[in-house]
Amino acid sequence: MLLDITPLRISRDYRLLFFGQLISFFGTMMTFVVVPVQMYQLTGSNLYVGLLGIAEFVPMFGLAFLGGALADALDRRKILRLTEIGQTITTAILLGNALLPQPKVWVLFVVVALHAGLAGLQRPSFEALIPKIVPPEYMTAVAALNSIRFNIGAIISPILGGLIAAQFGAKTAYAIDLATFTASLGAVWLIKAVPPPENADDVSFESIKRGFDYAMSRKELLGTYLIDINAMLFGMPKALFPALAVTFNAKSVGFFFAAIAGGALIATFTSGWAKYVHKHGLAITIAAGLWGIAIIFFGFSTNLYVGLLFLGIAGFFDMISGIFRGTVWNQTIPNHLRGRLAGIEMISFLTGPMLGDAEAGIVAHFFSVKTSIIFGGILTVAGTIALALLLPEFIRYDGREGLKRKLLEEKLNEGS
Repeated sequence: MLLDITPLRISRDYRLLFFGQLISFFGTMMTFVVVPVQMYQLTGSNLYVGLLGIAEFVPMFGLAFLGGALADALDRRKILRLTEIGQTITTAILLGNALLPQPKVWVLFVVVALHAGLAGLQRPSFEALIPKIVPPEYMTAVAALNSIRFNIGAIISPILGGLIAAQFGAKTAYAIDLATFTASLGAVWLIKAVPPPENADDVSFESIKRGFDYAMSRKELLGTYLIDINAMLFGMPKALFPALAVTFNAKSVGFFFAAIAGGALIATFTSGWAKYVHKHGLAITIAAGLWGIAIIFFGFSTNLYVGLLFLGIAGFFDMISGIFRGTVWNQTIPNHLRGRLAGIEMISFLTGPMLGDAEAGIVAHFFSVKTSIIFGGILTVAGTIALALLLPEFIRYDGREGLKRKLLEEKLNEGS
């Protein structure tokens, strides 16, 4: 079955956020590709490219918890506005550095850290905003639409970014990214205020701890976090794409990023069937395992087009996993905890890729790029099987029961 676009039809604020982020993300993904390419051009080191992930991880991890607490205690629209302004400034710094006769490597590390920290503050408010502007029964459709927004940018932008970086340099790509921020800034200024609930918790260590304790107490949530961290930590070879591009074709770097997004886009456009699947934990686990198998085949590929095909297959299964993870999160978490849990979700789905960059770069540095990719795919499959055995409640989870529990918890919270 085809894509369900009901959320776009029924919610003005969701339409604004969707199209604003669609345009802005086009530029952001260009920068996402060009920063590691620029780093590889400046240093010639897979290790340095991998260490960009560590630079992103530390501030993201620390500020995502705070961002979640802020999202539950303050107007989420204000947080989106401030963080969008901050990310615009970081892109301007990248542009200024690229215009120097000798761009500074340390500036790349500092800027990706700042950008990741701002994302840690912003993402929980964005995720917590969605259940307030779209009814809960449409969360599977929202997950699919959000992936459409992500993957349209993730297909076109990396290809263009790679070509622009090779032909005109990083500065042109950063200038395009800076221009696209006007769309997201306009969207967050036009949406309606989203005040916190009347009984919202204050921003404090105790409120953050309550959110963390709640997440750890729900095995269906814990499973989504651990399965994804495992898959991305070992199976995401993104840090190695600049080196692979040198092997195949200097202008091909964007195609590696785009192939994953292309497969994800196909999964999204054909995702209408997902609303009939209720065993979400089982679906996530199967998809994560198939992602790892596709990465193994990618590692063995010696032909560019065959490699891109397997990356596309991997992206397909990663998006299937992502759709069901988003459904679990939005259909089961009560609104008064949504921001704090969104912060934990962000940590879960960014920890793997960020630390995975370092893992891939280190293994490739001491062994080889091919060894890093194949070994990572094998560990992904093995880890998925192990987690499935350790979390039987996650495998048995039924989304219909999760939705009933959320409604009950929200009623109890309103009455307290």
